[in-house]
Amino acid sequence: MVDKNIYIVQGEINAVVGAIKRNARWSTHTHLDEERDPLLHSFSVLKEVLNNITELSEIEPNVFLRPFLEVIRSEDTTGPITGLALTSVNKFLSYALIDPSHEGTAEGMENMADAVTHARFVGTDHASDEVVLMKILQVLRTLLLTPVGAHLTNESVCEIMQSCFRICFEMRLSELLRKSAEHTLVDMVQLLFTRLPQFKEEPKSYMGANMKKLKMRAGGMSESSKWKKQKRSPRPPRHVAKVSPATEQPAANASAITGSGVTFIDAPSPSSSGSSENVSSAVSPSADSGLETSSQTTSKEDLTDLDQVTALGLHGAADYLDNESLREEKIQSASVESIPEVLEECTSVAEHSDSASVHDMDYVNPRGVRFTQSSQKEGAALVPYGLPCIRELFRFLISLTNPLDRHNSEVMIHMGLQLLTVALESAPIANCQSLLGLVKEELCRHLFQLLSVERLNLYAASLRVCFLLFESMREHLKFQLEMYIKKLMEIITVENPKMPYEMKEMALESIVQLWRIPSFVTELYINYDCDYYCANLFEELTKLLSKNAFPVSGQLYTVHLLSMEALLTVIDSTEAHCQAKVLSNIHQQEKEVAKCSPETMNSTKETNNSKIPFLDILILSLISCKTCGSHFAEKSVPKKPTRFSCILPSPQELMQIKNKKKLLITGTEQFNQKPKKGIQFLQEKNLLATPIDNNEVARWLRENPRLDKKMIGEFVSDRKNIDLLESFVGTFSFQGLRLDEALRLYLEAFRLPGEAPVIQRLLEAFTEHWRKSNGSPFANSDACFALAYAVIMLNTDQHNHNVRKQNVPMTLEEFRKNLKGVNGGKDFEQDILEDMYHAIKNDEIVMPEEQTGLVKENYIWNVLLHRGATDEGIFLHVPPGSYDHDLFTMTWGPTIAALSYVFDKSLEETIIQKAISGFRKCAMISAHYGLSDVFDNLIISLCKFTALSSESIENLPTVFGSNPKAHIAAKTVFHLAHRHGDILREGWKNIMEAMLQLFRAELLPKAMVEVEDFVDPNGKIYLQREETPSNRGESTVLSFVSWLTLSGTEQSGMRGPSTETQEAKRAALECIKQCDPEKLITESKFLQLESLQELMKALISVTPDEETYDEEDAAFCLEMLLRIVLENRDRVTCVWQTVRDHLYHLCVHAMEFCFLVERAVVGLLRLAIRLLRREEISAQVLLSLRILLMMKPNVLCRVSHEVAYGLHELLKTNAANIHSGDDWYTLFTLLECIGSGVKPPAALQVTARADNDTGAQSDSEVSSSYHPNDMSLDRGYTSDSEVYTDHGKPGKMHRSVTDVDMMNSGWLVVGKDDIDTSKPSAGLNRLGPSPLVNQYSLTVGLDLGPHDTKSLMKCVESLSFIVRDAAHVTPENFELCVKTIRIFVEASLNGGYKSQEKRGKSHRHDSKSSRLKKKPKESSTRRSRALSQHQAHTHSDEDEDESIPASYHTVSLQVSQDLLDLMHTLHTRAATIYSSWAEEQRHLETAGRKIEADSRTLWSNCWCPLLQGIAWLCCDARRQVRMQALTYLQRALLVHDLQALDALEWESCFNKVLFPLLTKLLENISPADVGGMEETRMRASTLLSKVFLQHLSPLLSLTTFAALWLTILDFMDKYMHAGSSDLLLEAIPESLKNMLLVMDTAGIFHSADSRTGYSDLWEITWERIDCFLPRLRDELFKQTVIQDPVPSMPMEQHPQKSIASALPPSPVGDVRSATHTGPLEKPCEMGATESERATAPASPTISTSASPSFTASAPAKASPVADVPPTTAQPPLILQPLASPLQVGVPPMTLPIILNPALIEATSPVPLLATPRPTDPMTTSEVN
Repeated sequence: MVDKNIYIVQGEINAVVGAIKRNARWSTHTHLDEERDPLLHSFSVLKEVLNNITELSEIEPNVFLRPFLEVIRSEDTTGPITGLALTSVNKFLSYALIDPSHEGTAEGMENMADAVTHARFVGTDHASDEVVLMKILQVLRTLLLTPVGAHLTNESVCEIMQSCFRICFEMRLSELLRKSAEHTLVDMVQLLFTRLPQFKEEPKSYMGANMKKLKMRAGGMSESSKWKKQKRSPRPPRHVAKVSPATEQPAANASAITGSGVTFIDAPSPSSSGSSENVSSAVSPSADSGLETSSQTTSKEDLTDLDQVTALGLHGAADYLDNESLREEKIQSASVESIPEVLEECTSVAEHSDSASVHDMDYVNPRGVRFTQSSQKEGAALVPYGLPCIRELFRFLISLTNPLDRHNSEVMIHMGLQLLTVALESAPIANCQSLLGLVKEELCRHLFQLLSVERLNLYAASLRVCFLLFESMREHLKFQLEMYIKKLMEIITVENPKMPYEMKEMALESIVQLWRIPSFVTELYINYDCDYYCANLFEELTKLLSKNAFPVSGQLYTVHLLSMEALLTVIDSTEAHCQAKVLSNIHQQEKEVAKCSPETMNSTKETNNSKIPFLDILILSLISCKTCGSHFAEKSVPKKPTRFSCILPSPQELMQIKNKKKLLITGTEQFNQKPKKGIQFLQEKNLLATPIDNNEVARWLRENPRLDKKMIGEFVSDRKNIDLLESFVGTFSFQGLRLDEALRLYLEAFRLPGEAPVIQRLLEAFTEHWRKSNGSPFANSDACFALAYAVIMLNTDQHNHNVRKQNVPMTLEEFRKNLKGVNGGKDFEQDILEDMYHAIKNDEIVMPEEQTGLVKENYIWNVLLHRGATDEGIFLHVPPGSYDHDLFTMTWGPTIAALSYVFDKSLEETIIQKAISGFRKCAMISAHYGLSDVFDNLIISLCKFTALSSESIENLPTVFGSNPKAHIAAKTVFHLAHRHGDILREGWKNIMEAMLQLFRAELLPKAMVEVEDFVDPNGKIYLQREETPSNRGESTVLSFVSWLTLSGTEQSGMRGPSTETQEAKRAALECIKQCDPEKLITESKFLQLESLQELMKALISVTPDEETYDEEDAAFCLEMLLRIVLENRDRVTCVWQTVRDHLYHLCVHAMEFCFLVERAVVGLLRLAIRLLRREEISAQVLLSLRILLMMKPNVLCRVSHEVAYGLHELLKTNAANIHSGDDWYTLFTLLECIGSGVKPPAALQVTARADNDTGAQSDSEVSSSYHPNDMSLDRGYTSDSEVYTDHGKPGKMHRSVTDVDMMNSGWLVVGKDDIDTSKPSAGLNRLGPSPLVNQYSLTVGLDLGPHDTKSLMKCVESLSFIVRDAAHVTPENFELCVKTIRIFVEASLNGGYKSQEKRGKSHRHDSKSSRLKKKPKESSTRRSRALSQHQAHTHSDEDEDESIPASYHTVSLQVSQDLLDLMHTLHTRAATIYSSWAEEQRHLETAGRKIEADSRTLWSNCWCPLLQGIAWLCCDARRQVRMQALTYLQRALLVHDLQALDALEWESCFNKVLFPLLTKLLENISPADVGGMEETRMRASTLLSKVFLQHLSPLLSLTTFAALWLTILDFMDKYMHAGSSDLLLEAIPESLKNMLLVMDTAGIFHSADSRTGYSDLWEITWERIDCFLPRLRDELFKQTVIQDPVPSMPMEQHPQKSIASALPPSPVGDVRSATHTGPLEKPCEMGATESERATAPASPTISTSASPSFTASAPAKASPVADVPPTTAQPPLILQPLASPLQVGVPPMTLPIILNPALIEATSPVPLLATPRPTDPMTTSEVN
């Protein structure tokens, strides 16, 4: 079966032959004519051949191609016929009729390329000629792009390309054709460069030879060897005669454009100006199909014979990579052999003459191959194309882009750029050294020059090529990249009005595009900013971009957004890396690195610099793999720049380099002014060695490009620096350089000075070094020197304008003549001189400082290339994310500034979102690296946009609500604070400012303005209260008037908010809800400590002042602070001190009550309640409660409610957590101050001197710093001022005495000015109330201030809570408990009326005055409103006091009853409690203070004070209370436990409880209730007798029994006369009778010794009773016979003895000395009685007048004994009392029983009250 392909060829033959025959020229149809016509003949031959075969592959491709190619070559054919032949050839190629594996294929291809590129035809009209040209393009395209195209030689490819360029640049052709040529070129360039990786570099020698032949040029012999359009003289072709007569201009018609042989017959063309640009967009279908064939025809069968097939497209490339090298070697050897032949046969293309006759059938192509059928035997073996043609093409494309070449039109430049773009996009050119060289030098040079052209299309195209270059090849183009970026920066910043805006925009876009390349920015930083002699590109660019993001006009243009985008690129990539680090499991990553698997290394973001350099190598080899494609993976590891210690230097190392760079720049600047100074500076900074090292300096002079060349010249040529000059010259490498070349290099390094001797010095050093380097040529040094000098002279002669004006420049001959005989008497070699002469003549040696214009540019460019070739040119690639931290620290400032600006100015949603996302990313990065300054800055910037700080409160909801940008900003601020609060520091202040504004504008969620309160029934109050008209302080009339006077617009505002306003407020509330500000508080427990402390600091800084904050603000911040502390209770120890100091400041420094103080007090208590459960802090918390005691008493009493309720809560929840006596002391003292208005202890009151202080001292310091031992203890009290001076001692922080520490000072303050320091080290003085309380009085002896009944009630409630639960009563608090109860008793006496009156008066004024005190200011309405609300809220209870006395009485009654009950409870349980403690303590060996449960302890600590308390309530003005108290007292005294007491204790019971009670009841306590008082007195006197009788037996044992008994009789006497009714008159005698009878029965009155059988007592008794009941004796003892009176002497003696014995001097004295009390004052609770009644009439009177002489100063002298007459001086009958003197620290024993109550005041060791109360009139009268 015949191959179908044969039919195809036959069909094409018929088509072409038919067309030839139809042509007019072949009008004859004879066979002979046809035979004679060569074209037709060859077709007939081919037909024959085809008829004899069955497979087309049986014949060589050349055989069936040849007739068609002849038609194409023939000058005689017309366009259409040539076109048909071209179509046929195209079809053969497209249908793949040519077998790529056939051995003749290469030749066939070569023939085809030759024929088509040299096609000729007779032109007809312009349009049809272009059709043929179009077909030529199509064939060339198909030829190169089909698989068989791989057989083409380098030359053919160059010719094909050149043909296309011809069409492309021929401006007379139509645009459509030119554009088609352009598309064809694009496809071809793409194909060639795609195949680049398959080709190998040839050896240099071969390349050089080959290159000469491959010069692609347009037309004639121009020197520049670039394309050039030539006007050629027309040469009439052979067939001109046959051209149709219509074409009159033979010249235009037949002019052949024969460059290197491509000939087209031109038709006259109309000007192409009319042609439309749009045509270029039409794509010919063939172009598409051709590209497809190029990639798809490579089927598997084609790849079988690898020797000849070169696969096309990337599909094949990989498949046969391995065999490629083998194949290439084979071909190479062949090609090398064939070169000589080729060269012999024909010289290079350039020498082909225009008129060469190339139309012969046996055409000889430029390679010398004769195209006949036998050609393949004669010609050389054809080598398929490779790198040489690609290099030539690349060189040619680069030459097209040279803007300085005047032959290059704009179209050419543009075309060149376009094709270069395709080339760079298709191939990794960097891997090919020969191409890289071209890139480094010409390409970059041309591109940079193009950046200055004004045509935007060229500018844009060159930017595009630049991007491709630097994206893929920047590691080879270090200095080129630097120059490029500098150029772009110049374009962006230049203020030239001619500079189009678009150029700036494009330049910026290029920068953004570069910055987007992964790790490009990092590389900029490490390769330039961290290189001593490069610009700080990254830093400068960042500054530029930042500046550029700010529009000057305020209008945002693309430029500004682009700048922002560039800045954000850094942020984006850094953020992505941070996220990746956060997500990736670092541990796992390290494991994988250890295995060194390459995959992980690429993804590893951070490499540990300290690891072995092997890691560096690995990283870099991977980087290079990525850039180079796998084929070149075996490249060596990149070199490390000398300035770095390893390939990835540490950030610290980079910082050192940057610092050194700054110093170098300074040194350079100084050198450029004065070289010595610069060198000296660098030596000081240790950058140059101090004894100067010439080599080092020389190196520095050579490598520092910033140095002034003129200064270098002056410095090295200085006579003093001869050694340095030698070293300097030594840095040049002159080996193998001709003298003039070496000199050129030398003179470019500095500016040659003008003075001859200096020049001589410089040249001598130069010639010496040059001769040494080159093996000492020439006769001697002088010859060498002379020649060098001659070269300089020649340079001046040839190029200096001044010289040229006067003389004609020197000729070669003259130059030779001048140097005759200089070479040691001989001549120099003439050739050398000639070369030198031409080199200097053509290329001036330009001195560095003299250059201008192009010369200067060339010089700079050469220096750049020269630097690039040294180690300085090493460009490091780094893994992405390597130095993110450093980069971020440099960019964040500009970036945040730019973001803020753009956010502020932009209205577009997308841009705003972009800015916000930028903010968030910056935040994420700063959080990741812990850069709090960045984060603060960011928050501060964002806070500005929330519009919260700038607006006035009135408009805030509206403005904020209607501003969506503010919403976004607010949400972002809060979101960031929630997410990254850990690293917030300063920024907290701004967030808190914003919160305050929201608070003022009432936009915060309800929960945030709601705070806990103890007093309010709901347990919560609002920090903001609704405004009521009354609070506003203006009447309705007033407001009506003001409404009338307002103008219309304002009126509408008054009527109510508009809908927009409401809508805005709703939006604002919604937005704040989403911000969730409360989360800041609740999540504060997750904050790092430092951040938490800053947050607290920000809150604390809000204290009320005139300008910024008012009270409400401070209260709000205080509440937030407290909530935060409570959230952080797990680590409260870290923050406690701060909060405590703040609360201290608020409470203690408050001069008057205000809402803030109230909140601070409540806050302190709330903290205490919640924190006491925590062991580690409870002690400190309790200690801080003393802050309350340090408040000004007037302020404290105003917050008494809150404190009372708070303490109640505290004790209820935490009583079990309070252990130490000190803490109980604090609590009880507080209860006393709050409940009963006791003044706080003086030692705690802060004087003005300490006010300036913050009180910042930790609790522990406070405890240790106060040492009372420093004081002078002998005085017995410490003045306040001493307390302060002690703290002011050097080395101690001066502070307010926060807790003047009870720990060591051992004080228990009861009176105002008596502090008992007698026992400095015993901790709290726990001697119970006894030592400093007048025990012979029922009062506690305290000056009680005004107090509040509700508070008192609450305090009593708290107290009862403790007392009623046995668990809470401890040895530490028992006595305090008792004391506090007694104080409350005193406070509640008579319903506390006395204090009530005081308080009522003072307070009412207070509240009014403080309400009006605050000075109103701008937002005064709100503030004054707030103030008045709080005032109203606080003082509501006072109004109740005024209006509802009834309820008040029930309340106070309740209090007194509760207290009674409490005392009774304690009294009854005391014994069991004490014994259980004693029991417990026995089990614990290490007990501090021994607990005794004996009756004495119980009496002094417990029973006695409690009985006194109950007794005091028996003196209450309210009958109900009195009666109840008496009942309790009776019960208590007769309780079983008291039976254990001994005589002394019972004696003190009379002296301390009953006698004072009876004395008090004699006063007119309740004038209104006379009857009730009678009854009370009666019950009291009855109680007295009952107790006396019940305990008669122990009492009898007392030495002072007589005195006791007489005192009882005394009271009976008084009570007889006290009442107005008969009640007492009846009761007293009854009681008396009882007692007398019992005593008589007990035989007390009987005495065996006495004469009468009755004791002295009997006598005295009756003597006393007879005074008031004369008849009683008769009634009772009628039977008793009274004997005669005895001599008066003994009788009188007895009472006086008693009196004397009652006042033994020694004990009294001791009491005085032991308790160093202040001066005594009078307690006049006791009524005095006349002493005469107690003694016989004859006896001398001892009156109360003696008592004043008892003063502290002379305790022992003034004893009444002195007043007793000598008769009494006999030994007493009654023994001395058993009372022992008081000793320091021992609980006091009972004082001696006193015979006469009138003498009590003389002996009581009382710190007596400040103001002596006048005695009752009744008592006074009795005394008188």
